[in-house]
Amino acid sequence: MAKLASNNRQEVEKSKTLSKPRIFFGLLFIFLSALLTISFASYLMNWKANQSQAGAMLDQEIKSSNLFGKLGDWLGKIFIFDSIGIAAFIVAFLFLVLGFQILKKPYFKLWKTLSHSLFFICWLPIFMGAIIKGDGTLSGVFGNEIQDYLASIIGNFGLWVTLIVAIALYFILEFNLRPSSIQAKYDAIKDKFSTEEYDADEDFEADKELQNLNNNEKVDFENLQVTSEVEIPKNDTFETIKTPNQTSFDNTKPVVETLQPVVSTPVNIPVEKDLEQVGFSFQKEEIPSKPKEDIAFSIEEQKEDLDDFDKKAKELVDKHGVYDHKLDLANFQMPKIDLLKEYGNEEIAINKDELEENKNKIVGLLKNFNVGIAEIKATIGPTVTLYEIVPEAGIRVAAIKKLQDDIALNLSALGIRIIAPMPGKGTIGIEVPRKNPSMVSMRSVIASPKFQNSDMDLPVVFGKTISNEVFVADLAKMPHLLMAGATGQGKSVGINAILTSLLYKKHPSELKFVMVDPKKVELSLYSKIERHYLAKLPDGEDAIITDTHKVINTLNSLCIEMDTRYDLLKNAFCKNLKEYNKKFTERKLNPENGHRYMPYIVLVVDEFADLIMTAGKEVELPIARLAQLARAVGIHLIVATQRPSVNVITGMIKANFPARAAFRVISSVDSRTILDSPGADQLIGKGDMLYFNGNEILRLQCAFVDTPEVEKIAEFIGEQKGYSTAFMLPEYSGEDATSTVAAFDPNEKDQLFEEAARIIVSTQQGSTSMLQRQLKLGYNRAGRIMDQLEAAGIVGGFNGAKAREVQISDLNALENFLEELRK
Repeated sequence: MAKLASNNRQEVEKSKTLSKPRIFFGLLFIFLSALLTISFASYLMNWKANQSQAGAMLDQEIKSSNLFGKLGDWLGKIFIFDSIGIAAFIVAFLFLVLGFQILKKPYFKLWKTLSHSLFFICWLPIFMGAIIKGDGTLSGVFGNEIQDYLASIIGNFGLWVTLIVAIALYFILEFNLRPSSIQAKYDAIKDKFSTEEYDADEDFEADKELQNLNNNEKVDFENLQVTSEVEIPKNDTFETIKTPNQTSFDNTKPVVETLQPVVSTPVNIPVEKDLEQVGFSFQKEEIPSKPKEDIAFSIEEQKEDLDDFDKKAKELVDKHGVYDHKLDLANFQMPKIDLLKEYGNEEIAINKDELEENKNKIVGLLKNFNVGIAEIKATIGPTVTLYEIVPEAGIRVAAIKKLQDDIALNLSALGIRIIAPMPGKGTIGIEVPRKNPSMVSMRSVIASPKFQNSDMDLPVVFGKTISNEVFVADLAKMPHLLMAGATGQGKSVGINAILTSLLYKKHPSELKFVMVDPKKVELSLYSKIERHYLAKLPDGEDAIITDTHKVINTLNSLCIEMDTRYDLLKNAFCKNLKEYNKKFTERKLNPENGHRYMPYIVLVVDEFADLIMTAGKEVELPIARLAQLARAVGIHLIVATQRPSVNVITGMIKANFPARAAFRVISSVDSRTILDSPGADQLIGKGDMLYFNGNEILRLQCAFVDTPEVEKIAEFIGEQKGYSTAFMLPEYSGEDATSTVAAFDPNEKDQLFEEAARIIVSTQQGSTSMLQRQLKLGYNRAGRIMDQLEAAGIVGGFNGAKAREVQISDLNALENFLEELRK
């Protein structure tokens, strides 16, 4: 029993201890509650000044009057002004309740408190909005908008009736104020008072009888037994054990005893000792312990379990090092910054007179339309200046957005664009073109630390943002780019900027370009780097593709290359090209099985509309297939067009090009086609562009790279040692192409002809890449064997991206066929 009581006390004490994470998070929530409460109270004391400072978190010149500085201003703006008004204090209270709950101090019932808080968070802002009518911040935007909406539907009287009924129902349901329950509580109180009166009468009668008993001086005690009572705790209750002691009294001597009422109180004392004093004896039961056994115990280190293939790969790496894909062009030098032209000082000159004039015009115009402004600030970019305004409370965003044409007329400027609201800032932006824009040269962005220190797979530097920051994106993560813009608005310069970025960052062994130029003059400058960076068909004369028929063959050849790469990735158990190349450089993939280091391939199409007009579906289908599947195997597309109409940029193409760059277009319809939103028709041209990455639209000034600069870069690369030929794509023959397979000559057949025929027939798959892997051959020899199989009639003709049809059904028929060929 003693051991049981001791264990119970230890478990209670253990349950009261808290772990360090619980203490930390509990105190953290209590601190956040105090932080929010003080920030909210300080914000309400001077909310107009704090509201104007909330958007300038990083501006050190602006001082805050909030006790917690700009953080307090920001919290007050988010929770009070922009949200629920003074009901924000309930949020701080919920943080306090959660903190106590984590610390196991349940002063409040969590779920009940949460339900009450949610009711008042919804009811209180609307109630305050009905009182102040939008004058002030006690109701927040939520309360002001909801009460305005309800008042417009049910009127002010109906609104007040709704609010009063809601709070009345709350108290009725919470405190159970129904008539029946009130009557029941009244009856219970009445019964309680009557019961207490009856108990008082009984106590009086008992005291009277006890007094009469004490007045009797002589009491006869015969055969009296004395009992001693000891209270023993047992499972948190107390039992009374009576132990009789046979005591004899001399009847000759009268014994006078006065009975006194005794109140028994439990005392926490050693039980065994007390019971032994009154005659009890205890015998402790010993629990036999199990005999110890001598068990042999040893610690064995578990070494890394490598299979034979991994061991061999590790041995090769230790002996030869990792595979160096740059070894063929080990002395290749990347282009130097000096090849790009320096256009002098590109720092932005601040014209305070222009800023002040535009500010006064914007404020004056909005005031004429009864749109009040609490704050306005300007951010100067290379081409445009962004004016961010904070409207007064109660001003609708739509009221400012529809004044775009009026603001453009008042400022006498083109390219006015209103961003309402600005993402993540809580302000409304008005973009106004500068009178004297600054040039963004390619040299300045290439030399920037953001580009030089970039670790992206395919870094592309577009130019500078509206806040004069260099903008770099990863083409491998886009993963395809769709560009559009009217003639002369900077689209071709944008393509050159993208290509220049990649040439400055990637080695020829890591990147190949497939260039399609229907205009025949835009991309011809890059023909000098054919043996370094360009890819083409085996029978192609020029690496820059200008003929529409060759474009179709090239696109289908890229589809074959894509399928081949997917087969290699499947055999290597890799998900993307980066993982595959890493395995190959670590010598975990055997080149004899067809594996090779695979560079990124970027397809550049300068004028997509011309291809759609001349080839139509023959171009659209392979483009769509590449856009859907090619990203994982390192094939990426850059498609540009002058005419972004729906018959050129179809839904199938748009769905697979999440990244889009729009230069100035003619109409808002074209802007919606390329960006799914207006804005590109409001650009000012000369490299002014909008970039959409699938989440938000950014306004950029594209970097300018002139034709002589591109020529210098191409000449610098072309003069260096290159590969023997351009990167060869898989051969493709169109359906209307004449067959180039000669008549079969048994005397000239390959030594592996029969073995290849057995593989093809047994698998029923006429694939050249499969022959490469099964027979460990190069592509050229495997292609010749496939041509001989076609000439012999074992497989059918070329079928584009699909495998060839096998003409012989089983191995028995094949053996009979081969026997006839040997005769």
